[in-house]
Amino acid sequence: MSKPLILVTNDDGVESPGLLAAVRALRGLGELMVVAPLEQQSSKGRSFAWKQRPVVKSTLRLANTNVTTIAVDASPAVCVRYALMLGVPRPPALVVSGINYGENLGNGLTISGTVGAALEAAADGVPALAVSLETAKEYHLSHSTLIDFSIAAMWTRKLAKQILLHHIAREIPVINVNVPSDATRETKWRVTRASQQAYFRSLVEAGKFIGYDVMINHDNLERDSDIYAVSVERIVSVSPLTFDLTARESLKSFAKTLKALADD
Repeated sequence: MSKPLILVTNDDGVESPGLLAAVRALRGLGELMVVAPLEQQSSKGRSFAWKQRPVVKSTLRLANTNVTTIAVDASPAVCVRYALMLGVPRPPALVVSGINYGENLGNGLTISGTVGAALEAAADGVPALAVSLETAKEYHLSHSTLIDFSIAAMWTRKLAKQILLHHIAREIPVINVNVPSDATRETKWRVTRASQQAYFRSLVEAGKFIGYDVMINHDNLERDSDIYAVSVERIVSVSPLTFDLTARESLKSFAKTLKALADD
């Protein structure tokens, strides 16, 4: 019986130390294959941007193990689509996206290329794990070696192992994990929901966008949310995600409201 195939991707680019940390963390759980963006693709969400440049194939050598690596000059979602349709030798049992420089929390999740890659995998029926590490924003677009991915890597392995062994992702297409920057091996974790708040907000000066920063409205912050877990409790957030973007209001009630409006 062949080992389960684990596809590893990210949005920071194929040379990211975070990606390498994920690969190292996953060794021994299955056969590993990397298909990741050739260059930085943060905040591309599930974009299908494609530059039509050739893919680049190479091999990573880790602890006497060869890991096939394909770099695609495209968004994370395109990398996953390419991998699933053209790149992999057989269907993967799991897609792992990360480890990302910077947290992915709240209602901005659909902006994230890390989460976008995971959603693209799940859309094709492959369970996905997205892992992000809280970092200062000056590191978000970097490949800095100053960032310690060891605790995030530990969580990557721990959850990937549970998904593979117990098939816990059958009903949950994507598991989104966010690790606080000060987390240790003793740091607690909690299942959370994605906050309805924005976590990062754009900064404007003199009529121009000048960047972004964390801006949390603590008065309205949901205590069961991912933002609360990471920013207030300083624990690991584990959020189950689905494709159901439907508003929670009763559909029958909504239909009656629309009908009443139409009859006015």
